[in-house]
Amino acid sequence: MIKKTKANLGEFKFDKSGLIPAIIQDYKTGEVLMLAYMNKESLRRTLKLGKTCYWSRSRKEYWVKGATSGHFQFVKSICYDCDMDTLLIKVRQVGQACHTGNHNCFYRKIK
Repeated sequence: MIKKTKANLGEFKFDKSGLIPAIIQDYKTGEVLMLAYMNKESLRRTLKLGKTCYWSRSRKEYWVKGATSGHFQFVKSICYDCDMDTLLIKVRQVGQACHTGNHNCFYRKIK
């Protein structure tokens, strides 16, 4: 059972770069769509917009998922783990989640 709590952003355990991993999951199917990173500001923007906003480690900038592709992620819920160092964000995905054109980022299998 998920408990609804009000967490202060300062309570989350961001890494030394100020980032926290966010696992993105389809709210209806449970399919894991992608993993991205957020900092305090991108988490604030996500909460305000109702759409996911991430910190791009490669481009060193904020990006709202779908701003250029139209493949938005509308936030349905945000949960955090027991250690407060990982987020689980359930979304309504519009279009593809992966920049390669695949529906999710986990389309390759090792075994």
